[in-house]
Amino acid sequence: MRGKYFVKCILAGGILFCGCTKLKEDFRGDITQGQIGADTSNAAILLQSLYNSLENLFTYHLTVFPLQELSTDEAIAPTRGQDWDDNGVWRALHQQKWLSNNSEVSQCFNNLNGIVFAATDILKYNPPPQEKAEARFIRALAMYLVLDLFDQVPYRDPGESLIQPARVRKGTDALNFIISEINEIEPSLPNGPVYKANKFAADVLLMKCFLNKAVYEKRSEPAFNPADMNKVINLADGIINSNTFSFSNNYFDNFAPNNGSIGKENIFTLQHTPGPENGLFLTWIIVCHYNQFFGAPANGWTTLSDFYKKFEPADKRRGMVYTDANAPPNPANGINIGFLKGQQFDYFTGDALKDGTGAPLIFTPEVKNIETGTNLQVTGIRPLKYFPDWSNLFSPGNDFVFLRLSDVLLMKAEAILRGGTGTMAGPYGNTAVSIVNFIRTSASRGASALVNVNLDNLIDERGRELWWEGWRRQDLIRFQKFLLPFQEKVYISDPKYLLFPIPADQVAVNKNLSQNAGY
Repeated sequence: MRGKYFVKCILAGGILFCGCTKLKEDFRGDITQGQIGADTSNAAILLQSLYNSLENLFTYHLTVFPLQELSTDEAIAPTRGQDWDDNGVWRALHQQKWLSNNSEVSQCFNNLNGIVFAATDILKYNPPPQEKAEARFIRALAMYLVLDLFDQVPYRDPGESLIQPARVRKGTDALNFIISEINEIEPSLPNGPVYKANKFAADVLLMKCFLNKAVYEKRSEPAFNPADMNKVINLADGIINSNTFSFSNNYFDNFAPNNGSIGKENIFTLQHTPGPENGLFLTWIIVCHYNQFFGAPANGWTTLSDFYKKFEPADKRRGMVYTDANAPPNPANGINIGFLKGQQFDYFTGDALKDGTGAPLIFTPEVKNIETGTNLQVTGIRPLKYFPDWSNLFSPGNDFVFLRLSDVLLMKAEAILRGGTGTMAGPYGNTAVSIVNFIRTSASRGASALVNVNLDNLIDERGRELWWEGWRRQDLIRFQKFLLPFQEKVYISDPKYLLFPIPADQVAVNKNLSQNAGY
């Protein structure tokens, strides 16, 4: 049966890996507190271990990503006969019918809090100021995602006894702590490189805090404060006026195998780590058909046709022919990045590929939560955002992207629409429509200019620009569209689904946690 467990054991014992390594609370190895006090280079070793621990959480697309994307109108993981059933966990996410015992929800909560613990653990060794600030930034990022998904953020002070249960900050208390942390550490963070916690990444995370503040105050009916929106705009202007980031020559350069050098829009990334901990190859393994990429793919997740239709045909973000020095010749000139639709071709020979039944491998727009029949292998348009590293398909050189310039610009445009004061910064103009149209009409995007920009078409633009980057659920909640019907979910959902449940085993052992309402 292909699905989560198949993906985690692809080519077991061969060139890949089997099973995602769990983050261990005691990850310090043989380093003692005394050693760190004597040799601060050991703090750097611990910090790098913390960065490395982000690999499983984000590049594997099996922890944070399913909760933020499969629960929306952008992504679906259809059950294909006996494949991708996995006890219905993926269907439950897309249909917003998950239960308190959903294994993916529990794994996400536990692993994010594992990052919080590991970052806090570093701090008790009193690392140098920059390393300390980097660890606190990673902790703040993980805490922010816990807040966004669960609304309850467990925490301990550095060196605090593990005998007592972790204390918990909830809602705006958690948000205020995260904001204070970022403000406190920002002066100690470096300007770069982008694959390390840096000042600009801190400012983008602050932008997200203030833009979503009203959501965390009342998720069902957020009321946006113009003062918060002006903070978003001011932070955006600081990033813009630094002249550090600009538009890449090609939209997909930001996700290419060498995006560390050509991804000019990227503000915070996770530098690729050679070896089995690097799971970014799953971004193409999860979506592509068994007969692509040497038979390794798991033929799973797709986008929805309604989401695909949001793009103009000329919009390069929808898909294009892309190449780099290591790419196969692609003699059929087939679309090989973006949304893969229609007949698929062998990238080396140009031959038309076939599915497992011998029929043409033609990806169709139609897709259902449960697929049956002879065409179940080909349903669904396949999203491929990171161009495969053909020099090493299973330990690729692509850096994972957390934050980008275009997100900064779109948040500024939204803040203006929500009552903030438009300002001139860079070449983007001082109105929502001028900012959005700068992005759309860039040669790297190639879309037409919009006559006007309002909240309804801005949420669509965020979808077009940031697809498959893990922000769709948050965006839909902020725009009050998350609970509405969408493709393969034809009803208005219960408001309880604005939050995920706290794992029952965590509630049982920590009296400071309480189950979210409705679960």
